[in-house]
Amino acid sequence: MQVFLTDRVLPVLPAGHRFPMPKYTLLREQVQAELTGLRFTEAEPATEGELALAHTPDHVSAVMGGTLSAAAQREIGFPWSERMVERSCRSVGATIAAARVALVEGVALQLAGGTHHADAHKGSGYCVFNDVAVAARLMQAESHRHHRRLLRVWVIDLDVHQGNGTAAIFHDDPTVFTLSLHGARNFPFRKSPSDLDVDLPDGCGDADYLAALDAALARAWQRQQHDGPPGLAFYLAGADAHEGDRLGRLKLSLDGLAERDERVFDALRRWRVPVAVTMAGGYGHDIRTTVAVHLQTVRLARAAWQHWQGGDSPGAGPVKESAR
Repeated sequence: MQVFLTDRVLPVLPAGHRFPMPKYTLLREQVQAELTGLRFTEAEPATEGELALAHTPDHVSAVMGGTLSAAAQREIGFPWSERMVERSCRSVGATIAAARVALVEGVALQLAGGTHHADAHKGSGYCVFNDVAVAARLMQAESHRHHRRLLRVWVIDLDVHQGNGTAAIFHDDPTVFTLSLHGARNFPFRKSPSDLDVDLPDGCGDADYLAALDAALARAWQRQQHDGPPGLAFYLAGADAHEGDRLGRLKLSLDGLAERDERVFDALRRWRVPVAVTMAGGYGHDIRTTVAVHLQTVRLARAAWQHWQGGDSPGAGPVKESAR
């Protein structure tokens, strides 16, 4: 399986900053040490032209040129720096690269990404650019240019925070279906409606979460049949639904999160929908716990990729809510 890396250039954050930037290097080191059969590639940064597929010229130029206002930097949550810009562009580039490979191999992954709070005109919530939105737009453009066909896209957002930026960017676009399972009382407190939102109460545990996921996948697939099935999915596999997360407010166990990932990968394989996987959020009290959740997702993505290579895929059909 192809894995794209983005941690060579990371911004230096002020002392006490609560974003766990070191997790990306720790995750890459563990993945390289513990998992075999992976091909690692350092991602190229997205270009300004690619960023403009999902973002306004003003936002792109303000980030690239270092003219973000103090208020804009506060909303993003990172102080501006050249390293912040390069890391943000490489993260978008990694999702683009993973999407291209997924269309050929069934599954590909990047070890960061999932910056779903960035809207077309601004960054927010530790998200500078929206990597999934840019990659989705670019894959659609390339599909039309090379194959003269419409590529329908599905965004499965299982970060604990609602994907408001992605939902807003694709609000009036019937070619991109956005699904978000998230904490009802968590950030963002003003949510932009996705095509399908599932609001979960504080303290939601494994059984209730998995039942909600099964129902959501079945509903989403049923709704997709009206216009035709997706040709590509993006999966935001947030670690922040874990019970040990500082910001999550849900109570999923490590086993519950494994089951979550397996159900997503199994459904997409049955439906023959390629998937590009991003790590999204994770803010554990112990950073090692967050890394363990992400590592588990990589391991399960590798297993899904292996099934794709073996042609192990039954015919398309809806997910059963009683599955597993």
